[in-house]
Amino acid sequence: MHLWLDHLKAVVVTSPSANVKHGLKMAPSHALRCCKRALNWVPVLFINLVIGWSYYAYVVELCVYTIPNNAERISYLVIFHIFLAMFIWAYWKTIWSKPANPSEAFSLPRAEKELYEREERAEAQQEILKKVARNLPVYTRTAGGAIRYCDFCQVIKPDRCHHCSTCEMCVLKMDHHCPWVNNCVGFSNYKYFVLFLSYASLYCVVICATVIQYFIKFWTKQLPDNHAKFHILFLFFVAALFFISIVSLLGYHLWLVGKNRTTIEAFRAPFFTNGPDKNGFSLGFSRNVAEVFGDQAKYWFFPVFSSQGDGHSFVTRLVQIDPEQANSVLQQNGRGPADGEANPHVLSNNVHHTEDGSKEKMNGGQTVSVTIENEQ
Repeated sequence: MHLWLDHLKAVVVTSPSANVKHGLKMAPSHALRCCKRALNWVPVLFINLVIGWSYYAYVVELCVYTIPNNAERISYLVIFHIFLAMFIWAYWKTIWSKPANPSEAFSLPRAEKELYEREERAEAQQEILKKVARNLPVYTRTAGGAIRYCDFCQVIKPDRCHHCSTCEMCVLKMDHHCPWVNNCVGFSNYKYFVLFLSYASLYCVVICATVIQYFIKFWTKQLPDNHAKFHILFLFFVAALFFISIVSLLGYHLWLVGKNRTTIEAFRAPFFTNGPDKNGFSLGFSRNVAEVFGDQAKYWFFPVFSSQGDGHSFVTRLVQIDPEQANSVLQQNGRGPADGEANPHVLSNNVHHTEDGSKEKMNGGQTVSVTIENEQ
């Protein structure tokens, strides 16, 4: 009885202090997390300050105070505002588009989840994951050949999906986490990101092309020194430097679009059941571009969502099929609904990669193979 009373006293006395200590540990962690999130917006704030200053320098100092001709002034302002609007539109769409994450279909069912959490052996856990993944369109593996599972999000990772430690979530077709937009660039906003780089480059080109003659006049003392001189000289230098850095990044991402690779896949080839394949998702240049920008060219240049698929499943390189069969397989594997079809279905895991990089679908005992352009 005395032992039970002593234990009860210990619980009553020590539990509040333990909770206080736990709260003290959690408070700094929460505060640090809030500070980190606030600091993550510093690069975005910097970019917006640069854009704001460039607007003032161009519109006020150049067009209002420096350019004497009204026709030239108006034409410059119209062109400038068109590219600025497209630049800002694409930039903010990249920032505020929420990263797409895996659907509930990729979560473990309750029974399998309980078995997985109770199981301590990695081999047994893999067997549980393989059983669930058998009905999912998942074809990539870890370097060791295991099913890719995120313990933090507790989901089987779809192909091309990765966990972002900054966003603290799994992101579909993750390309990278960009500090300049404070967001993950992935399936939901990759098109916007490429357009943001494109219009940012064009914005810098417009500034450099229209400012250069006045830059030369100020530099050669053909125009008197005044308050506009500093802004115009500095505007040209800043626009030129930003253009050099942005256009190189844009060129790299256009190359990735043409190859149908993400930045992660460019550094580490995705692993399939038969090993790594850097061109595993490449379907040829035109299809690769269409996967990001869509198959309707009228939407390509606007930051509106037109990418193909759902981000959960992707067509891989297949061999030996006629175009009609290829289109049918592409429709079924998440590319989008066919004409008159409301609910397309994705291929389940009865599709296998073969040793020569092909992927085969077993249908009623028959093997169907698909051929897309091969790349080196």
